Amino acid sequence: MMDKLIFGRYIPGSSLIHRLDPRTKLMGAIFFIIIIFLANNVWTYLTLALFVALAVGLSKIKVSFFINGIKPLIWLILFTVILQILFTSGQTIYFRFGPFILSEEGLINGAFIFMRFVLIIFMSTLLTLTTMPLSLSDAIEYLLRPLAVIKVPVHEIALMLSIALRFVPTLMDETEKIMNAQRARGIDFGEGNLYEQMKSIVPLLIPLFVSSFNRAEELATAMEARGYKGGEGRSKYRQLSWETKDTVTIIAFLGLAVLLLLLKT
Repeated sequence: MMDKLIFGRYIPGSSLIHRLDPRTKLMGAIFFIIIIFLANNVWTYLTLALFVALAVGLSKIKVSFFINGIKPLIWLILFTVILQILFTSGQTIYFRFGPFILSEEGLINGAFIFMRFVLIIFMSTLLTLTTMPLSLSDAIEYLLRPLAVIKVPVHEIALMLSIALRFVPTLMDETEKIMNAQRARGIDFGEGNLYEQMKSIVPLLIPLFVSSFNRAEELATAMEARGYKGGEGRSKYRQLSWETKDTVTIIAFLGLAVLLLLLKT
């Protein structure tokens, strides 16, 4: 399952989405997550789904990447959806047992929440799949630049976010290796009662923490050896360039928001 978690991975390409300015993609993803809460009926969610499908198609990345990437989160999504279904009252009630209620409104809200989760994950994953971590760090630093006026360490914050994003797939790969090594020693993950399952996680967490700290120390040593001393006074090797296609993309997101407001009931 760990090898299917694609959040944080970058897939090289030359598609239109790949060639967009990272600031455009970052602002678009954040804006999409905000406006998705405007959707409250079938037509608004269908509009959002078509928009995401168009973006995925323009990226020229196989849909299987997104489907495989969402599988590790499916149980969390289903758990949230089930809670929404069983605890939402309404006018048309099909079943009631104690605090649990199965209603038409609950089923509809559950379906909408499922769609919301999937669309947000698709859009967020599209951002990381088509944007190099260093470019994403530059975009974050640029958008947070106004906070530097009040002495917020913008460069350091962007660097930490970039490193964290970069090492998500690395840690997942490391976790998979440790799990395979522990399985070879006879540990069976996911078997037995809750206590036994929690106990089987201990041989996984300890080496993972040790490996993470060692990797962090090696990274710090490498940065220090290359003369890194913070963002103050540093020049930029990579220059961000805003082009016409970026402006058109932002206008498309604004048009999507207007359309959602028109379709909203």
